[in-house]
Amino acid sequence: MNFETLVFYMFAAMTVFAAVRVITVRNPVHAALFLVLAFCSMAGIWLLLEAEFLAITLILVYVGAVMVLFLFVVMMLDINLDQLREGFWRWFPFGLALAAVMVGEMVWVLGSRQTAETAGAVHHAANYSNTKELGRLVYTDYVYPFELAAVLLLIAIVAAIALTLRRRKDSKSQDVAQQVAVRRKDRIRVMQVPSEPKSGE
Repeated sequence: MNFETLVFYMFAAMTVFAAVRVITVRNPVHAALFLVLAFCSMAGIWLLLEAEFLAITLILVYVGAVMVLFLFVVMMLDINLDQLREGFWRWFPFGLALAAVMVGEMVWVLGSRQTAETAGAVHHAANYSNTKELGRLVYTDYVYPFELAAVLLLIAIVAAIALTLRRRKDSKSQDVAQQVAVRRKDRIRVMQVPSEPKSGE
């Protein structure tokens, strides 16, 4: 067993351990931190597969942005853990059956002859650019699915904003156009106040 295989098994064991702890730990903050550990170990596996761009993207996007947002939401919300665990044992058989189906599919795919024939590691030259190759595939062979995914994400963002932007009747807002078009005589009234006579006159 060479060093690369040893590192792969180390990252794989760390990923499986972190994934199991995500669903078994009681504290949601600890679950989110174990998910961060799973993402980091998966990034290490992608580095072994010479997918540097995807590994860095996983760290920057998921660990650096998404998981930080999850942690803030979990820590700011008052989550009732007892209420979350009420239906655990009722749905446990369904989750166990679904996990068995997923494990069976992975064993079937990884154990097939086609996977075994293409499972050898591909070593590229020193000047090979993973980012350049990924960009070439995205903007040539997969340009239409890429644009379709971009349009769907834009629609999802607009829909999320439209659903959360609710106008309240009791909220007060300023009309900028009305403020700009105001005149002095509409806001200021000059009054002539007669002066009081001096004492002794």
